[in-house]
Amino acid sequence: MAKAPIARTARSRALPVSRSLKTQISTLGTTLGAFWLTFVANGMLGGALMQYGIVPRTVTGLRGILFAPFLHANLQHLIANTVPFVALGWMVMLRDARHFLPVTLFSMLGAGLFAWTLGAPGSVHIGASGVIFGYLGFLLLAGVYSRSVASILLSLVTAALWGGLVLGIAPGQAGISWQAHLGGFLGGILAARWFRKGR
Repeated sequence: MAKAPIARTARSRALPVSRSLKTQISTLGTTLGAFWLTFVANGMLGGALMQYGIVPRTVTGLRGILFAPFLHANLQHLIANTVPFVALGWMVMLRDARHFLPVTLFSMLGAGLFAWTLGAPGSVHIGASGVIFGYLGFLLLAGVYSRSVASILLSLVTAALWGGLVLGIAPGQAGISWQAHLGGFLGGILAARWFRKGR
């Protein structure tokens, strides 16, 4: 007779986990879908959407802070950003799903402002890599700021699997917006500090 309450308890615990997983899949899938739909639309328009990227030190280039993460130069660029975006974005939500949107915005703002301020004149900065580096910065430092065992473990796992990406913030790589990478990374660190334990 005692098995029924135990079974109900197990099911009641599983429901929030299931709902959380569905939310994570939906959030990442919707965002990723926007990347790919924008890529297709841009191809159909002959690349006309590229004008919405970040153009350093121009007034119109500021709009790229919002739009640039959705724009990609080619299929290879988009695929290269898809895998780390899903992996690191999911890890951000695994820590706390409520942090995904704020961390994304911190990363977009940091990446956009650095690209706009430090980018070469006349260049156009596009792609979601600045946001990806923001996730990386957030995950690496979240354990330091929160000082919880789970967050520290997640930071260590992130460092082991994705720590090599940090090299992408170094200048000198042709065709790579290290400015956006650095800005996004610092934006993610700022978000980690913002969400430190006890705030």
